[in-house]
Amino acid sequence: MRLFDKLRGKPAPAAPRPHMTPGTRVYAVGDIHGRCDLLDGLHDRLLQDARDYEGRKILIYLGDFIDRGTESKAVIDRMIDGPPPGFESIYLRGNHEQTMLDFMQHPETAAGWLNYGGLATLLSYGVYLDRPPFSSDLPEIARRLKQKVPEAHLQFLEGLPLYHREGSYLFVHAGIRPGVALEEQHPDDLMWIREAFIGYRQPHEYIVVHGHSISEEAELLDNRIGIDTGACVSGVLTCLVLEGETQRLIQTGQ
Repeated sequence: MRLFDKLRGKPAPAAPRPHMTPGTRVYAVGDIHGRCDLLDGLHDRLLQDARDYEGRKILIYLGDFIDRGTESKAVIDRMIDGPPPGFESIYLRGNHEQTMLDFMQHPETAAGWLNYGGLATLLSYGVYLDRPPFSSDLPEIARRLKQKVPEAHLQFLEGLPLYHREGSYLFVHAGIRPGVALEEQHPDDLMWIREAFIGYRQPHEYIVVHGHSISEEAELLDNRIGIDTGACVSGVLTCLVLEGETQRLIQTGQ
């Protein structure tokens, strides 16, 4: 029994058996990061893959739709337009969506967003900078961005949930804090956690499907499945397909 479970008086969880809700096939999509071209190509592949499946089809997007790539606004447009025909959709919040919202409300404290992808998002919304910004420029940049972001985009971003459960799987952007019950997880961990989650090898209550931490290949482990394959630079946008006890991948650029 692990120490933190002893302290909480809870037994260590048994490894969950991989299974999906009967009559349901889930397609979970990793970090898109402004690559609308890859998203469109992946949607075409998913339509082809699901053409003969008559059960419930759920598309779960794991967050980080924006930043780095040049088409952040177009990606959000696709999300708002809804999934391909015949699919249900669930859109989760990533740290990049959260930081964009933070920047629009508190630009001085969330200025770091501009340095890890936000400048590309500004351009996609038509906010052009003629020089690197000074700290004194930040409130005006945030004001201009708020003017350019459509109300439907803002409502979409503000309404994104942090996780979704289906079958024996938990879908979340970054991961979870090991040993902490799901209802007690801090939102920052769900959107930002890395080493404490990635390096953990014991079972969780659920098999955690996540993005956020880039790997060259998708990581299909017993306790977690990581599907952020760095689409913005690699050209490989990864989708995990879950049905019954099976796990398989569909990828662009392969």
